[in-house]
Amino acid sequence: MLFGTIVGSLADKTGRKKAALTYVAAYALGCFTKHSSAFAVLLCGRLLCGVATSLLYSAFESWLVAEHFRRGYDGDLLGGTFAKAVFVGNGLVAIVAGLAAHVLVETLTLGPVAPFDLAACVLAAGGLVVATTWTENYGDAADRRPLTARLAAAARLIGADPKIALLGTQQALFEASMYTFVFLWTPALAPRGERVPHGFVFALFMVSSMAGSALAGRLLASKTLKPERYMQAVFGVAAAALAVPALFHTRRDAGPPLTAAQQAAGVGADGRIQLVAFCVFEATVGIFWPSIMKLRSQHVPEDARATIINFFRIPLNFFVCAILYNVSAYPLSAMFGMCSLFLLGAAGCASKLESAIAKDAAPAKPSLASPTRRV
Repeated sequence: MLFGTIVGSLADKTGRKKAALTYVAAYALGCFTKHSSAFAVLLCGRLLCGVATSLLYSAFESWLVAEHFRRGYDGDLLGGTFAKAVFVGNGLVAIVAGLAAHVLVETLTLGPVAPFDLAACVLAAGGLVVATTWTENYGDAADRRPLTARLAAAARLIGADPKIALLGTQQALFEASMYTFVFLWTPALAPRGERVPHGFVFALFMVSSMAGSALAGRLLASKTLKPERYMQAVFGVAAAALAVPALFHTRRDAGPPLTAAQQAAGVGADGRIQLVAFCVFEATVGIFWPSIMKLRSQHVPEDARATIINFFRIPLNFFVCAILYNVSAYPLSAMFGMCSLFLLGAAGCASKLESAIAKDAAPAKPSLASPTRRV
């Protein structure tokens, strides 16, 4: 929340390519800290990974948008690019990564840290591509103000343009719900210790996300259906999906303990219904990422893009920290119910964003003080 936001916001000033390479170095070092059992070393690793995550979700997108327009490409093509990135990166590559990790740990018995070592090698390969093929681009290269002044300027931009504020609020509400879901889906499917085939469930989630990103590609290619319109329905579907586990966990998952045979039998009927709802939610995640990226490319100023994106990660990360600290204090129904309400709030923001865009696009009415001349 603290260091990641600061470093991520510097990408506009120091260069997006440098920020991408910093991501590679920070995350690789974070992977190597997993070899230690010392808490202080692991804490440093989490700090490095927090910095890297902020760069991942801001520097790469900012570089791409700037490079896209620098080369004179049509802005409408960005939606398809983002959809393909989510389909391949968040879907296909994630499935391959999960299978590779399974082989390293279970088949080759190289230990639980082996996937982190492989990740560092993949990061190094990606860093080499960035270092040798990318050009550098900046936000406002002439802006030499300190970080605090840049953050203050970003806050003024957000306050002055309701479209930026509404976009950022959607981002924070949806991502907060998404990260909470990541932490809670396992206890939701196995409240009494039922055996969950995590690899199979993860693969289902990634396939669902890929289906969502493929659908997003078609939606973004439409000339009539705008993302600010269809995202209202997407957020509504996501809210309904996370309301399902809230209904199934109306108490603190109390009940008689299961026998070993019952636990080995796997997820029960309630868990299977929730699994379907979770796959629906993952599909909305696949739609969300390319759509929100396209909207940001249209409405967030280029010279402060990374700073503004990271500005909204402050409340997001604070909320996730608060959730983790209190995760054992509230039943799962309350947690998922809260996420559902957040998603309904995101749907409301999307509706207001559509109205704000339509208002800006509406032709100005002629003033009575300055009547138009007749020919």
